[in-house]
Amino acid sequence: MTLKAALTGSVKGRVGMDKTVLDMCCGPRMMWFDKADPRVLYSDIREETHQLPDRELVISPDVIADFRSLPFPDNSFYVIAFDPPHLERAGEKGWQRLKYGVLNRGTWRNDLRAGFSEAFRVLRPNGLLIFKWNETQIRARDILALTDQKPLFGHISGKRGLTHWFTFIKDGEQQ
Repeated sequence: MTLKAALTGSVKGRVGMDKTVLDMCCGPRMMWFDKADPRVLYSDIREETHQLPDRELVISPDVIADFRSLPFPDNSFYVIAFDPPHLERAGEKGWQRLKYGVLNRGTWRNDLRAGFSEAFRVLRPNGLLIFKWNETQIRARDILALTDQKPLFGHISGKRGLTHWFTFIKDGEQQ
């Protein structure tokens, strides 16, 4: 089955629902070994290009979509990567804002709560949600409080130990 442009009005080319993995906030696809992996549907709320001092930063998702309201049917993906913006404060022209995006001040808790809800809605039963969070401004435990789902396991990484990776599994039977 092919995902039609009518779902979002912003689908580039023919994006098939044969994709098994969704990246909900792909940004410049920095965490991917293969930034064009054919198994992955790359989604982001923005499409833009920026010239940084050391390189060009390209954010070019397959689908323009807001993680708070995804245009996909329930139980669509086996694996979901959810790496939302983690900064509440960032300079208007700062490289971190350009690279990672920024949370909406005052609504980020509701935004991330909706993001978790959407992730679990489009995740297939027994599917995996990989959630990445950096504690530079907001603690991971405050983010995990925004979902009633409990992580299966995780890992802390980064030079200062601020980046957290959490793996969730969706319980239940497919409807």
